[in-house]
Amino acid sequence: MKLARVGVLGCWAAAMAAAATCGGHGTRQSLIVSTAWLGQHLRDANLVVLAVGEKAEYDAEHIPGARYLDYRLVAPNGANGLRTELPTAARFVEIFSQLGIGNESRVVVYRGKDWLTQSTRVVLTLDAMGLGANVSLLDGNLAIWKGEGRAVSAEVPAERVGKLEACPQSDVIADLDFVKANLHQSGVKIVDARDPQVYSGAAARAGMPGGHIPGAGNVFYSSLLDAAGRLKPAGELEAQFREAGVKAGDRVVAYCFIGQQASMLYVVSRYLGYDVRLFDGSWEEWTKHAELPVENPAGGGAH
Repeated sequence: MKLARVGVLGCWAAAMAAAATCGGHGTRQSLIVSTAWLGQHLRDANLVVLAVGEKAEYDAEHIPGARYLDYRLVAPNGANGLRTELPTAARFVEIFSQLGIGNESRVVVYRGKDWLTQSTRVVLTLDAMGLGANVSLLDGNLAIWKGEGRAVSAEVPAERVGKLEACPQSDVIADLDFVKANLHQSGVKIVDARDPQVYSGAAARAGMPGGHIPGAGNVFYSSLLDAAGRLKPAGELEAQFREAGVKAGDRVVAYCFIGQQASMLYVVSRYLGYDVRLFDGSWEEWTKHAELPVENPAGGGAH
């Protein structure tokens, strides 16, 4: 997150531009980029900047050259009535190639106001479809970019179609059976990304019971940002995961209500070097199965 990262990432970006890739994941060096880095690389030929937020906000002003991504296309409803599931590989290619993205592209996703988890869900989707090694989340939002005196534009870039091939990855999503089989498994830690009041059962979302998956720790997704809206230093993030019961070498399985908030935990877990999966069905799918246990400390314990 510091300016010293710029030189390292500049070398990394040059290496990435040399060859098309499909597969692999982002690292501590690539997954999060600063506004300073993006400002220096806006004119890179292979760079694609994606704006995730309200269309009206994008139309009024955005980072120069950024393309607007309609989030509704990326997070369709899935099977069995579940919300916010991954698109098919074919649909992914259709959506993202129309934004000028190819396998050689360097993609940076940035968020509009209050669109943090939608943006991390986009990063996760790109990762799940094999572009993760080329994808970064901007550390900060449009307000931070503007606050640093950086230029904005209302100009929409010319349309272009990228040459894109998906190669779906098997190590991004965890299904219900995996979670059921690993509730108390050594080396696997389930982590709930929701508000602590929801996690404890003191509050609940309409239509869903309170509580959490048995044995799950809690890292509230929004607590991973500092007061300015940037990611906290890595040491502080690691401490939060340790407090939630995550040990070195653990596989993290992140979940939330419907698989959106937990995408923030997924991205940060990758950034910290954890082997991580997103339980995409999340609490919505878990609680559709009345036979599955629930811990609800504020509402009567386990059942």
